[in-house]
Amino acid sequence: MDVLLTGFEPFDGEGVNPSWDAVDAVRPDGYELTRLRLPCVFGDSIALLRDALAARPYDLVVCVGQAGGRAGVTPERVAVNLDDARIPDNAGAQPVDVPVVPGGPAAYFTGLPVKACVAALEAEGIPASVSHTAGTFVCNHVFYGLMHLVATEHPGVRGGFVHVPFSPEQAEGRGLPGLPVATTARALELIVRTASTTAVDLRTTAGTLH
Repeated sequence: MDVLLTGFEPFDGEGVNPSWDAVDAVRPDGYELTRLRLPCVFGDSIALLRDALAARPYDLVVCVGQAGGRAGVTPERVAVNLDDARIPDNAGAQPVDVPVVPGGPAAYFTGLPVKACVAALEAEGIPASVSHTAGTFVCNHVFYGLMHLVATEHPGVRGGFVHVPFSPEQAEGRGLPGLPVATTARALELIVRTASTTAVDLRTTAGTLH
C-alpha cells in the first residue's frame, strides 16, 4: 500500500506544529510512506497537495492538522465548502465567507472509517473521538480540497483528515490538554492500519446533541 501523510507548518505564532512533528515521527510498517509538509496558507496548501497526488498513485491519503484545545485525536467526518478565517494564514490572507471550490458541493464526507479508527485508538488507551467539524480555517480548506480532488481527479484514492491536540510544550501554562508527539504518531500509525484493513465502518453511534 502506498500512503501519503501530510502535516502543517507552525502558525498563529507557534514555534512547532504537532501535526507535522507526529507525521515526521511515523515509522511505516508494511507500506510505503511519503510525508508532505503543507504551508498554512489558503490556496497554496491545496496546490501542493494536488501536485503530490498527480506525481504518484497513492492508495491512502491522511491529512493531519493541529487543533489546540482538543484533548484527543479526532478523525474528521465532514468537510464543508467554506473558508471563513478568524485569523490570517501565514501569508496574511483572511478570506471570509468564500468557497474552497467555487461551484463545488456544499460538503464531502470523509473516506476514512472514522469510528473504527477511534475504536482502535481507544483500545490502546489513546484519547480519541469522532469530530463533526474541521473548522473553517486552513485545515478544513485542505480537507475539502483533498476530498474534491479524490471525487474529481483521483477516484481510486481513499482520503480523510485527522486533527491532533497540542504537544505538551505548547499546552504548558495555558491550562489546555496536550498529547506527546510520540503518542500522536502512534495514533496516526493505527489510523493508517485501520483504514487499510476496514472496508466498512463500525455501526456504532458517534453522534452529538449539540
